[in-house]
Amino acid sequence: MARMHTRRKGQAGSTKPYRTEPVKWSNTNKDEIEKTILQLATQGKSSSEIGMSLRDRYGVPDVTLVTGKKIVTILKENKQASGIPEDIHNLIVKVLDLKKHIDKNPKDVHNKRSLNNMVSKIRRLEKYYHREGVLPDDWKFSTQKAEMLISR
Repeated sequence: MARMHTRRKGQAGSTKPYRTEPVKWSNTNKDEIEKTILQLATQGKSSSEIGMSLRDRYGVPDVTLVTGKKIVTILKENKQASGIPEDIHNLIVKVLDLKKHIDKNPKDVHNKRSLNNMVSKIRRLEKYYHREGVLPDDWKFSTQKAEMLISR
């Protein structure tokens, strides 16, 4: 499949091995893993950071195999999930940084284009999450509101 904003082909990525049960050497205590997820979420870590620390520190290569739920689902059940999805949040942070750069350097045409590409990615994700019911229908991205969204 080709890349979205260039004419080149994409790189092949690695895939996780297909497993139906957790590995024997891993931590399989379901209650302990859920407590650790909630504890890491109260420290302000995102779901991907929680997954990496569970993998690296606690010996849990795949939370879904052990608990039967994804990390985001566990956070939603305990009302600790953030209001907007993590991928949109990360893109908004990048857009804000790039906006500051463009305000200082108005002739930087290359980064103006990359800013437009990022905003279009956010808008496509916004349509997807509206369709799936993750975001409310009145949620709309704008660069003016973006700083308020991130500061919360």
